[in-house]
Amino acid sequence: MIFGIVLVLAAGTACNRTASGKGRRVEGKPVETQQPHGRNQKPAFAGQTRAPFQTQGVAFDVQVIAKNLEHPWALAFLPDGAMLVTERPGRLRIVGADGAMSAPLVGLPRVDARGQGGLLDVVVDPKFGDNQRIFWSYAEPREGGNGTAVARGRLARDGAPRIENVEVIWRMTPTLDSTMHFGSRLVFDREGMLFVTTGERSIKEGRKQAQNLDSAFGKVIRIDVNGKVPPANPFVDRAGVLPEIWSLGHRNMQAAALHPETGALWVVDHGAKGGDEINVVEAGKNYGWPTITYGIEYKGGAIGQSITTKAGMEQPIYYWDPVIAPSGMAFYGADLFPAWKGNLFVGALAGKHVVRLVLDGTRVIGEERLLADRARIRDVRVGPDGALYVLTDEDRGELLKIIPKQERPDRSAEVSDPARGSAR
Repeated sequence: MIFGIVLVLAAGTACNRTASGKGRRVEGKPVETQQPHGRNQKPAFAGQTRAPFQTQGVAFDVQVIAKNLEHPWALAFLPDGAMLVTERPGRLRIVGADGAMSAPLVGLPRVDARGQGGLLDVVVDPKFGDNQRIFWSYAEPREGGNGTAVARGRLARDGAPRIENVEVIWRMTPTLDSTMHFGSRLVFDREGMLFVTTGERSIKEGRKQAQNLDSAFGKVIRIDVNGKVPPANPFVDRAGVLPEIWSLGHRNMQAAALHPETGALWVVDHGAKGGDEINVVEAGKNYGWPTITYGIEYKGGAIGQSITTKAGMEQPIYYWDPVIAPSGMAFYGADLFPAWKGNLFVGALAGKHVVRLVLDGTRVIGEERLLADRARIRDVRVGPDGALYVLTDEDRGELLKIIPKQERPDRSAEVSDPARGSAR
């Protein structure tokens, strides 16, 4: 059941070109040079958008670990160095560090793989060594539509890899017939509770529910490993409110990670035409969508009352206009790239690059765009070896590994010798 081993060294160095591959970056000048769509909108504070280009000049190589993955969505590392990789049509595979790829694991529930739906995120239980358990999110087909769901199961690797003892522990409510905005990132907090990000399903009927506390649309959800509501959640004692809600007013969060020092949940939310935003999520807070936003409707025109601030609603710490279409994120704290320590990496689908953000606390003070024009980037993770791992969201998607640039032997002085063949 091994499909093959792929380990190809690809080109790669730190990139200071524009995302479109034209022009050169200028240190200290904004990375983004296109006109914003929300042309009459102003940031709420200096540095909230268009951070200056800042590079450490890090040279790197890109290795292709696996390829021919059909729209891969997420990856998670197992203790032995192997990786779990989801494919949106509904397949979960194990990929070895050497690129060996398993057949799809059996045992997963059926998914609704239309549009943005399908098999989405995957994470490993913090106590995996004891219980061999994993969790995943997916678009669950239901009577009357679909919705984001979270399930768990035991990863069995004796014989053919498979998932056993599958249980659905949480379901988005209400059910709505939409193929868009499932959110779906999963992050364990320091207490072992599970954050689940959701989308507001995009269509008009769902969008307005991002502000409703009786709906799971456009929310950060917090549950325990059994799907129960932790008693410390902010809305547990309020009648008519879903007690699993942690925060509200989000659009479609496909990037989320726990800050390694503070333990706070950071998310990156898709905007419409403008307004991708990074938020540091706090319990019970309202992040504004669709009442406040930076950006406009896809077809042009204002969103709501065309306001970007309102009392009682939180401001993003950073936003992009035009959008990058963010998906997947990771804080870097390993030793393999010492110059990148403390940086935040975010995948860009529309931008087709990986964003490297330089942080000062919760302020973004620098931005660099790597792998420009390579592919739609769906997920970004830091491996146990300190390398940066990237999934490309394509019909024939790839699992990439970013490592420091390897020194090549200088053979310029070599000459052809008929006895041993030409110098290579």
